[in-house]
Amino acid sequence: MNNNSNASYLKRERKRKLSRFTEYKSATFATGITFAIFLVILFGAFDFATQSFNMGTVSASLIYLVSTVIQALLTFKIKSDILKKGEVSSATRKLGFIMLLFVLTANIFIAIAAFNLIKKDKGIEYNLAIYSVLTSFTVMMISLLNLFKEYVANTFMLGMGVLAGLTIFYAVVMLLIHKFVHGKNVDKHMKPIGYLLIVSAISGNVFALLLGLVIITKIKHAGDEISVEWIEVLRRLFRNNMAIIGMFVVTVLLSISLCSYLTFDYSIATDNNYSALLLEPSLEYPFGTDDYGRCVFTRIVFGARISLAVGIATTVVPIIIGGVLGAISGFYGGKSDNIIMRLLDVLYAVPGILLAIAIVAAFGTSTFNLIMALSIGSIPTYARTVRASVLGLANSEFVEAAKACGAKDHIIIFKHIIPNSLAPIIVRATLSIGGAVLSTSSLSYLGLGVEPHVPEWGNILKAGSTYLETNPYLAIYPGLAIILLVLAFNYMGDGLRDALDPKLK
Repeated sequence: MNNNSNASYLKRERKRKLSRFTEYKSATFATGITFAIFLVILFGAFDFATQSFNMGTVSASLIYLVSTVIQALLTFKIKSDILKKGEVSSATRKLGFIMLLFVLTANIFIAIAAFNLIKKDKGIEYNLAIYSVLTSFTVMMISLLNLFKEYVANTFMLGMGVLAGLTIFYAVVMLLIHKFVHGKNVDKHMKPIGYLLIVSAISGNVFALLLGLVIITKIKHAGDEISVEWIEVLRRLFRNNMAIIGMFVVTVLLSISLCSYLTFDYSIATDNNYSALLLEPSLEYPFGTDDYGRCVFTRIVFGARISLAVGIATTVVPIIIGGVLGAISGFYGGKSDNIIMRLLDVLYAVPGILLAIAIVAAFGTSTFNLIMALSIGSIPTYARTVRASVLGLANSEFVEAAKACGAKDHIIIFKHIIPNSLAPIIVRATLSIGGAVLSTSSLSYLGLGVEPHVPEWGNILKAGSTYLETNPYLAIYPGLAIILLVLAFNYMGDGLRDALDPKLK
């Protein structure tokens, strides 16, 4: 009995010791994900119609199998170093440079683990720099697939030059961070770099935007003992692997949506090409072609632009309207509260998707009508969330102090109460965007979303569902895109909720 207790204690102690090292956690995560990708690719290599394997796809799966084995061996080495020496040895860290080569196989997870292994003391700036580089590199690699097509966009070379320049710039920033950033201290010479990072975020790279803001904020607060709250929240968010992977997926899709204006030709997604009807996936057409000869891969890329735009717009609009109504209702109370909330209860009683269908059916199918239809049904949810927060803050000391100083009600509401109510709104908004994307695709699938000719994931899925038996890839790829984006937002929302929870600090 005593021996069992000792063994159990030692096991827990080893697990606790390993969990303190991000190198081990990221290496373990990369191993598991890489093996899962190997299984998925191997499963996709089997053609159920002919009962045979596609040898090209099998070769791709073997690359991931080899990657899994090598990463597993490295993970074991990291574990051994931690348990024997209490830290990861410098010799093991140097292996991270070799593992970076696996980024050429499109294995972002091993690349992340390699970056985490290379540097011992990793601040939030270094982590953001890693994902900035990987985001730009991933978008560049996806865009390079256009080289296999008969022709490319007129601005293709310009777009690739910009992406290559951004990737190199972020890599240089990573080296500068290693030299000029130490803990809370950021050298003032990094300030221009911070502004350049913010400007570079026009490419959709959210990590670069956050990195620039962190650098400028730390320089501004140099010498202050008080930590900046939103940076602490960001630091806690990076402890959650799935949340950051979700954020990475969203950022890549946002970036490819914006960069596609330069690197993708819209005509390939919309013009009929009767010489390329229903072609199987290939280098020229990575996801095959549909019944009109249009490239499904290109259509999905342009569809991401619409899905993200509609998802974000249908979250921002109800946040503004519902937030104002909820703030007024919670602050004034009494009759104002009763009237506003009872009217919103009537709206809340109607199912959101049914209301959206009714609005689109009445006013016609268009992107604007779709945004309005999905936004109206979400207003009561945000109004209730803000109202609950305002009720808890209305009698706070800082509100009473503002009243005593003669501040007007609208100043108190918009300058003091709403900014302190943002945490639950941000979490709900992040989770709601995934639902909005799903609703957009559902309505488009039913023919009630955007116009049928527009490349949108629901439209692509609807067209592909006709060929499920003969050409299943036409429905599988847009379906996977919807699942991936919704999961990414959900994981990111869960991570934000945990990061903003004061009990988990």
